[in-house]
Amino acid sequence: MTEHIFSIWFINVILVFPQRVLNFRVGLGEHSLSASDGTEQYISVSSIKQHKRWNSSNVAAGYDIAILWLASSATLNSAVQLATLPDSGYTLANNYDCVVTGWGRTSTGGPLATILQEATLPVVGYSTCSLSSWWGTTVKTTMICAGGDGVKSACNGDSGGPLNCAVNGVYQVHGIVSFGSSLGCNYYRKPSVFTKVSSYISWINSNI
Repeated sequence: MTEHIFSIWFINVILVFPQRVLNFRVGLGEHSLSASDGTEQYISVSSIKQHKRWNSSNVAAGYDIAILWLASSATLNSAVQLATLPDSGYTLANNYDCVVTGWGRTSTGGPLATILQEATLPVVGYSTCSLSSWWGTTVKTTMICAGGDGVKSACNGDSGGPLNCAVNGVYQVHGIVSFGSSLGCNYYRKPSVFTKVSSYISWINSNI
């Protein structure tokens, strides 16, 4: 991210990877990775369901989504709350402001953040993002583009984080950070690309 936050956001989830590849846990209520916030909850992941059409060798094909089941329930409080999902098929308008959060790199090749960062990114409509001078055919209708001003974007290390958008006064998770340009973060007309959550509501409902 390129914009530091001054308020604490607790929507993000950290996946912590111990030595065993399949032994995951989720960190809730996290803000600073280098210090104890006193709000953290760490819960083991009992099961993971990846979309069957996901191909890690072809991220641009889409289907970049998975469901994680927790081994025990989280405690909801002022630091940990449930996320709201959009209606199935809901499409945000061009230039609609959303917020991406994460602990990714603060610039191309730069250091990873230790404090949760946020940046406001405007949605780039599919008709624009799919132009040859933008992402072209790489972007699909099951994805959301946001950013592209050459100043703010998601970056390496933000993958899997949320794109939260306020709709009728309620923040909804409309996107999941998927990929960016190989030319670097914050590249002009190469907005961050997110999995479009509203395209997968039926898949989510059929797997929970």
